[in-house]
Amino acid sequence: MHVMLWLAEGTWEGCIDAAAPLIPEDARVSLLYVVPEDVLHAAGAAAEGLIGRWRSRPQTGLTEQMAAEAMASGEALVAAAAELLGQADVGRVIRRGRIEREVVQAAEAADLLVAARDGDRSRLGPHSLGPATRFVVDHAPCSVLLVWPDEAPDVDSIPPPPESRRRDQSAPPRG
Repeated sequence: MHVMLWLAEGTWEGCIDAAAPLIPEDARVSLLYVVPEDVLHAAGAAAEGLIGRWRSRPQTGLTEQMAAEAMASGEALVAAAAELLGQADVGRVIRRGRIEREVVQAAEAADLLVAARDGDRSRLGPHSLGPATRFVVDHAPCSVLLVWPDEAPDVDSIPPPPESRRRDQSAPPRG
């Protein structure tokens, strides 16, 4: 069995903590991190625009410089995750692109993808998944295990049903 853990800033430690006891001892484990391409382009364009205001000639290559730094940061995050997981023989996969698409593509090599909830973690419900995680859950070519990166909220945190539903349930039967 090949288990892939998708690591993201803000949730990776909780993902490791929640998944570690569930991973079979004989499983092959990979750690996945994706450097977001869209953020790099936006940051690079903004920085080049600002630099161009006070320099006679704008600096080029800032996007690639930022990408190299982001890749190095991703490698450090994956190394820290491997140490936290406590497995010496763990695969390390670092990709660059649209996060949700890169995760789905990387998951082709896995039997199980472990992802942490990254939305509203104060209550149960669909908003506990961010847009990228929702896309991955809907499109992953393998089984997906969703974990809470910290303690799961109480069942009482489930939002109430919509008003119209409450009215329908309390209305006497028609007939």
